[in-house]
Amino acid sequence: MKNTGLLAKLRGVLLAASAALLPPVAAQATTIDNSTLANEADGSNWAAWGRTFSEQRFSPLDQVNKDNVGQLGLAWSLELDDVWNVSSQPVAVDGVIYTAVGYSVVHAIDARSGKLLWKYDPKVESRKMRYAWGSRGLAFWNGKVYTGVQDGRLFALDAKTGQLVWEVMTTTPGDNRYITGAPRIFNGKVIIGHGGADFGHVRGYVTTYDAETGKELWRWYVVPGNPADGFENKAMEEAAKTWSGDWWKYGAGGTVWNAMTYDPEYNRIYLGTGNGSPWNAQLRNPGGGDSLYLCSVVALDADTGEYVWHYQTTPNETWDFNSTMDMISATVEMAGKPRKVLMHAPKNGFFYLLDRENGKLISAEKIGKVTWAEKVDMATGRPVEVRGSRYEKGPALTWPGSGGTHNWHPMAFSPDTGLVYIPAREMAGFYDGEGRQPGKWQMTPGDVMGLRGFFDDIPKSAGSTSLLAWNPVTQKEVWRNPTPGATAGGVIVTHGGLVFQGLADGRFVATDAVSGKELWSYSMGVGTQAPPMTYTVDGKQYVTILAGWGGAPSLLGSLSAQHGWVGRAYPRRMLTFVLDGKAVLPPSPPPIAKVEPLEAPEFKIDPALAEKGKHVYSQCVICHGSAAVAGGYAPDLRASPVPLSHEAFKAIVQGGALESRGMPKFEEFTDEDITALQHFLRERARYKPSAWEQIKQVFGFIWLMIKMKLLAMGWL
Repeated sequence: MKNTGLLAKLRGVLLAASAALLPPVAAQATTIDNSTLANEADGSNWAAWGRTFSEQRFSPLDQVNKDNVGQLGLAWSLELDDVWNVSSQPVAVDGVIYTAVGYSVVHAIDARSGKLLWKYDPKVESRKMRYAWGSRGLAFWNGKVYTGVQDGRLFALDAKTGQLVWEVMTTTPGDNRYITGAPRIFNGKVIIGHGGADFGHVRGYVTTYDAETGKELWRWYVVPGNPADGFENKAMEEAAKTWSGDWWKYGAGGTVWNAMTYDPEYNRIYLGTGNGSPWNAQLRNPGGGDSLYLCSVVALDADTGEYVWHYQTTPNETWDFNSTMDMISATVEMAGKPRKVLMHAPKNGFFYLLDRENGKLISAEKIGKVTWAEKVDMATGRPVEVRGSRYEKGPALTWPGSGGTHNWHPMAFSPDTGLVYIPAREMAGFYDGEGRQPGKWQMTPGDVMGLRGFFDDIPKSAGSTSLLAWNPVTQKEVWRNPTPGATAGGVIVTHGGLVFQGLADGRFVATDAVSGKELWSYSMGVGTQAPPMTYTVDGKQYVTILAGWGGAPSLLGSLSAQHGWVGRAYPRRMLTFVLDGKAVLPPSPPPIAKVEPLEAPEFKIDPALAEKGKHVYSQCVICHGSAAVAGGYAPDLRASPVPLSHEAFKAIVQGGALESRGMPKFEEFTDEDITALQHFLRERARYKPSAWEQIKQVFGFIWLMIKMKLLAMGWL
């Protein structure tokens, strides 16, 4: 006779045990679609790169607020030991966090406990590992997670299991395009752009795909191609009239690598377009013209991809002044009436307010030090440029430089305060096109931008950052807080009256959105530039951020190294906070005060080889730092014993021995290239500028500033 009672109990125990192994499931799964992404009032999920379609990065949550933020504590942390870069913003849906870190390795994490539920690694193609530092975000739609891969792929995963649903190649294998930005999804369509203009021979575009199947729906190019091949549409035909010479031979650029904002009211997608390729406009467009649609905000019909309107922030740009920084859609009161606007702070140093309906400029003002232009002429909508800033009269020093007054690190808008909160930067740029003549210059791997190379270290004093509160209606600064270093993280703002931001010195900070007073901070054990997010689970508000130093700061030499997060010893981690959280963060090594290069006196430097190695190193600077001074996750090669051994160095650089750890291989490097790199690195390890060299640098900088003033006044 069967013991049915015992069997029933055993079945219950087994079911309970099985349930404990499964990821937590909400009482009723939320369908993430147009209606949820347009709903500004529901703060329970953070389901998109900018939270909602408007990309305001404003959360209506106020459980954590100005009065109790001092009680915010760590709920849990998760170490991410096998990833290269963590500059991404996660999303949170129904108690599960999804994040794409490193080379688009997607993690699903229990938002309550920090337990890893599943992980998917798309295995990036080796050559494309050289181009950038990995993913900045992903998207969620109808039970699936979407992200791009640096090698040009776009894929969709089942959100519950992490299984691949579909995958498409959005670029041409072997080209210089790559993906780092987050896709956006609307109307059942997923749109993705790409980067690559800085590597040459790239013509920018965006492509939309069916979110369920991955079928391509439409593609829109940013700049015109070869006129002999015909034009894809009327917009390209009109754009070609603003170009001259053989621009298409260089690709011309215009990549959409970050900013895309969907507007459900007009059913439009707004694109923020990138810089020209090469940077030097005299080479790619020698006859002048605006070089449409570089450095522009472009509105397209979301269903068809047809051009609607554009506004160009930097006509015929020549400084790498991308307009690929985020764009915020909002309705604000102006002259007593509601106005549907688009807010945009591109690299060029101005804050723009545009009419979303027709793209007309409402206002534009400087948000930092800007010397390349006096102002934006409201009659024409064009910048009034300063003479000499295009380096047509020789080398030029301008503010801002190619890093911009605002870069990709997202800003946020609070409907409560009416203010925009911007992670701002002040840093000059040096531009010199000497020796490069239109029609004669050739684009090569060592000279893609059409400018003389910059081989010096970037000193700690070269740049600064701040958190800026800006009134977009009056175009006035309300308050500004200095932040450490020359890179600061993206921000969010909440109905609780708080602005959250991660900083280069390793602190996560909450600031009063009205007064700018710092109310709370937490030491994360490593710096970050990733934007945070906030959401609720089981009625509790959580705040989550990724921490880990790397990405673009890696190439800034001493300017980035000053924070001390150099090398692989420092963690990559996700931290989640809740009121009265009591978790303890695992210890991490203290920051390095200064990297000490190896002496290696037995190594005899050949000056000619070192000079050759300097130019070979131009392909290494993106990760290992300006003048071989590392500023991030990649090791400082001056202090590494590996380059002292030709065979060991060759195995890594040419043979790809450390590909699994994020070091790409350069199979095209010859043995002589490897040897030249060794000599250059030894030279940099022993380099100590003399007093005379330092005096020359200071006086050279002063003279260049005087020269720019004289040019502006027409005296030169």
